[in-house]
Amino acid sequence: MITNEQLFIGGEWTTPSSAELLDIRSPHDQSLLGRAAQALPADIDRAVAAARKAFDEGPWPRTSPAERIAVIRRLVKLREERADEIAALISAENGSALWFTKAGQPGLTRQANAYLKAAEEFGWEETLEPSDPAAPFRSVVRREAVGVVAAIIPWNSPFSSAMAKLLPALLAGNTVVLKVSPENTLSMNLLADLLAQTGLPEGVISVLPADRETSEHLVKHPGVDKIAFTGSTRAGRRIASLAGAQLKRVSLELGGKSAMIILPDADLDAAIQGVKFSSLLNNAESCIAQTRILAPRARYDEVVAGLTELVESLGVGDPAQDTTFIGPMVRRDQQQRVLDYIRTGIEEGARLVTGGPEVPAGLENGFYVTPTLFADVDNSMRIAQEEIFGPVLVVIAYDDEDDAVRIANDSEYGLSGGVWSADPAHALEVARRVRTGTITVNGAPIGFDGPFGGFKASGLGREYGAVGLGTYTEYKTVTIPVQAQR
Repeated sequence: MITNEQLFIGGEWTTPSSAELLDIRSPHDQSLLGRAAQALPADIDRAVAAARKAFDEGPWPRTSPAERIAVIRRLVKLREERADEIAALISAENGSALWFTKAGQPGLTRQANAYLKAAEEFGWEETLEPSDPAAPFRSVVRREAVGVVAAIIPWNSPFSSAMAKLLPALLAGNTVVLKVSPENTLSMNLLADLLAQTGLPEGVISVLPADRETSEHLVKHPGVDKIAFTGSTRAGRRIASLAGAQLKRVSLELGGKSAMIILPDADLDAAIQGVKFSSLLNNAESCIAQTRILAPRARYDEVVAGLTELVESLGVGDPAQDTTFIGPMVRRDQQQRVLDYIRTGIEEGARLVTGGPEVPAGLENGFYVTPTLFADVDNSMRIAQEEIFGPVLVVIAYDDEDDAVRIANDSEYGLSGGVWSADPAHALEVARRVRTGTITVNGAPIGFDGPFGGFKASGLGREYGAVGLGTYTEYKTVTIPVQAQR
């Protein structure tokens, strides 16, 4: 069992304002994994004060991009050295299958490398020639750090979410207070240990597990310049309203209810296997999960039969076992939320093909849900419109390509999606018509060089690559006489 009695504030392990420790329990069998301190508003105040001083007076914002890049490279190396430990700890805390947390480790390196490449090529300072040749001045455009960043991340994929914000914020010269979920305290304290070894100056980084009330204290704190949030759309709306009142910079990566369009000419075997990873990854506790499956009427029964076979073949159980594909939900309330949606689908008149609201036999001590498939679903049903965040798939029939695009776009969300076709060029044409921030063709993975984020209620702003790095900077324009330029 792991015991963490201190909090990581300003780059150092310190005594928290409360000596009370939170029990961290396994969602598989509720065994005790560890006990750890949690931040309260007084701890947030200390972290923001340290970050404010480090930004206003410390060396970090005034270091060169090359120096900041070197620090982040050290962090990447330290994380890679402990990849197996990180994967196992996240799996134990979250209930994510070990295959998923292990597979995600190389992805973290690719994510970091994309940010590092962007930082090396970034236009930190550029001189613009005047549009009027007679103008007696030139403009120097600088990209400078925003200031103190409050990065708030969810529990479902903690290292990926943390790195998506920490890396660009630090590369741009910001100081950061990273607020993490109580469920992930153990793995995020491991991240704090890694950060302590990178050589970051005093005050630059804090990592604080805290509840929702304490998180709101961080959001409203006058010492914070920018909020970077990943989580539910409901919480994102609240954060946006608070940020707007204070004119804080804000970026939001929110919920999704993404559609996978299977075109009539698609290789069904490949598309069905694509569902396994695009729709059910991480127990389907993923904002990018493509859980609305759009099938042509002429092949609808084939799609439903193939998905039934897939869903029923998935190993459900102890996330540490090699045979497990679907582990438990992260908490009891999340399990009940998913089970309630399954009951709602039945009440709405959708056809329950496989699965249902019964907990898998022998797994009653954990927060398990039986993977479930609904057919004969109308896109207006709640199970087709609302984010369930669990292993529940709905299959919706469409008449023609225009109808498929219409259904895909008939959602308040627009985060992810997919198109399957024997003709990738045609699939790209269809993908261009779907109103979503990221969309894949024939199961291609989401890349880290291009921007990631959502349309509509799926968020504001973008992460990853050069665009994601730019969201942690402010433009400054300096005009100087031509003869004074150096």
